Amino acid sequence: MAEIDFGEARVLRGAEQATGLADFGDERFREGLRMLLRTFDENPFTEKGRRRSYRRVMGLLTTRLKLEEAWKRHPEVLQRPIPKPMVLTGLPRSGTSALFNLLAMDPAARPLRLWETQCPDPIEGLGADQPDPRREAIEAHYAQGREKNPDFTKVHYVSADTPEECVLLHAYTFGGVQMGIEPLMEPYASWYRLQDLRPLYAYEKRILQLLDWQRPGERWLLKAPAHMWGLDALVEAFPDVSIVWNHRNPLECTASACSMTALLMAGRDGFDKQQLGPAVMDFYATSLERGLAARERMEPARFVDVEYGRFVSDNLAVVRQIYRHFELTLPAEAEAAMARHVAANPPGKHGQHDYGLEEYGLTREQVQARFADYVERFDIAVGA
Repeated sequence: MAEIDFGEARVLRGAEQATGLADFGDERFREGLRMLLRTFDENPFTEKGRRRSYRRVMGLLTTRLKLEEAWKRHPEVLQRPIPKPMVLTGLPRSGTSALFNLLAMDPAARPLRLWETQCPDPIEGLGADQPDPRREAIEAHYAQGREKNPDFTKVHYVSADTPEECVLLHAYTFGGVQMGIEPLMEPYASWYRLQDLRPLYAYEKRILQLLDWQRPGERWLLKAPAHMWGLDALVEAFPDVSIVWNHRNPLECTASACSMTALLMAGRDGFDKQQLGPAVMDFYATSLERGLAARERMEPARFVDVEYGRFVSDNLAVVRQIYRHFELTLPAEAEAAMARHVAANPPGKHGQHDYGLEEYGLTREQVQARFADYVERFDIAVGA
């Protein structure tokens, strides 16, 4: 088997040959591409992990070429408004996915679907009412993945139509948090924290305009814990955005995030779980600190806070709170659809996710000290 070559010129040429296109758009993406290629090349990935990383880079590059071509063919797309999107954020594992899936039951909400994050470029001539054949292939892929990796399914169930994190669209700029493990590995880790994230959000808006043109919606519903890194950039790109902020005991969030990250690290060769925990904790604690600092510069009415325990105990009461705060109408049929969703998706439906701090080189005292200001500010119960 030929050795994987992460050379910049080679991957760019390969993407051009695969698509017959050559315009990658804004050249600023090249710096992030170089950092990503170095990270995949210099870290101890298994051979399977190297191949998977190479395929990922090639997929991002070929899709970027297709996106640029679509905007050239349909420049009117970039005039399309994205009015009053709602964005969910907060520490990972704080209930953002569950709330996201629930809010997506409202027909007025237009969530970003997982398959759309992988195929945001349009098929020419395909009407808005026609199914995209790429969706079926992606669903088959994830169905196979759910069988092969039931442990990850317990942590984060995915299918082609699952509402998914919009920061996955940032990957086409070769910036952002990518798949969640890259910002924990050098040199990408240090590079990422110094970046101006405004170009990423401007690019995300362009992609959403393209998706809305393909499959229109009334009000976009988006979500990602990583938005805490770039709230200023988010608001600059979407001035009328409303933000739902989930809160949960950081002891539970950190332990669960470590477990999920360890599963995502499957392509790494012999990584040390004891070193993973401190890195994960620092990454998310720093993102939280940045997000809260940015929030201080914004009008309070832009935000509504959701406490995890209250959400678990009364999902629909939290939904009503959100709708009241942002002066949105919650039709009876939408609330009924949400109630059906809650009944059909009890906690632990896809299996119990077990995790602990000690396995990842952390103690309760370390986590409590790192998040002490956050816990005090939002009066979060952390237990004995």
